[in-house]
Amino acid sequence: MTQQPPSSGAPPSLLSEVRSAVTPRAAMLVIGVLALQLLFIASYVGALHHPKPTDVPFGVAAPTARAAEQTVARLGKLPGKPLDARTVANEAEARRQIQNREIDGALVVDPRSPTDTLLVASGGGKALSTALETLTGQLEGAEQRTARTVDVAAASAKDFNGLSSFYLVVGWCVGGYLCASILAISTGARPANPKRAVIRLGTMALVSAVGGLGGALIIGPVLGALPGSVAALWGLGTLVTFSVGAATLALQGLFGIVGIGLAILLIVVAGNPSAGGAFPLPMLPPFWEAIGPALPPGAGTWVARSIAYFQGNAVTGPLLVLSAWAVAGVLLTLLCAVLRQRGTERPTDPTRALPETG
Repeated sequence: MTQQPPSSGAPPSLLSEVRSAVTPRAAMLVIGVLALQLLFIASYVGALHHPKPTDVPFGVAAPTARAAEQTVARLGKLPGKPLDARTVANEAEARRQIQNREIDGALVVDPRSPTDTLLVASGGGKALSTALETLTGQLEGAEQRTARTVDVAAASAKDFNGLSSFYLVVGWCVGGYLCASILAISTGARPANPKRAVIRLGTMALVSAVGGLGGALIIGPVLGALPGSVAALWGLGTLVTFSVGAATLALQGLFGIVGIGLAILLIVVAGNPSAGGAFPLPMLPPFWEAIGPALPPGAGTWVARSIAYFQGNAVTGPLLVLSAWAVAGVLLTLLCAVLRQRGTERPTDPTRALPETG
């Protein structure tokens, strides 16, 4: 009599296979990636799908106050309120305010001629200067007049649509959060002790200086895409890269590997479309226009354009924003390291190790 082979049992169910293949931690990370993907789409499309100027600071100069006020009133009646028009004393004052980035354009009215002068600054964003030309053309056409465009701060011939400064800053930001992520996850997602945190911050500072110089040389002497001081751009690149890197290290210290996702959320998902790169801030929807100047890509793009085309004017606020990100990142990184070390050095309760007595 032959024996039957023992039964191998039922095959594992699909659900059990999935549970063994995908851990809860992996599942949470995948969900986080999916959320970032959808937020990326919503942020970029939401910010850039329908750009239109709104409340653009715009000057009006005329020989008499009455003529200037009448022109301001007509501009204020344009559909959608695209311009925030205000009178300026004369053409020289309009040029000064454009160079100081107080206004984005100006119309100089000449009642003795059928042609007025439109002052724009394509270095601040070609899309905006083109929009101003269209708007004033509509106004002038209704009055049987024309406008001659003068570019007060013209973008470089090799800086198509004034985008080079934006791409330069994006490159610095990418280097900042990628380098910080590598430093943090190479030996664990959280800094083990204050000494290691200081070493990582020091390494981040060195990388920032090298990357800042490299970007300034590529964008300037190598490609000729941006004019302006190489030294000033080097300093900006160092600050942008370090501020993003320090912030990323801080987020990883607070939240572990999830901090990488939060850094991407802040810098890439929220920061890039609101930076005023493809379309200057007055052409973005209100939410993106509001958050852009407070994030490193927006602050960096503004300063890069000021260095290149506006004689380094109006950079104090954005530089303070970048410095605040850098200082906050350093302090939080060190604080997380100190607290973590204290947690690992805290003595255990010796009574917990004693056996229970009956």
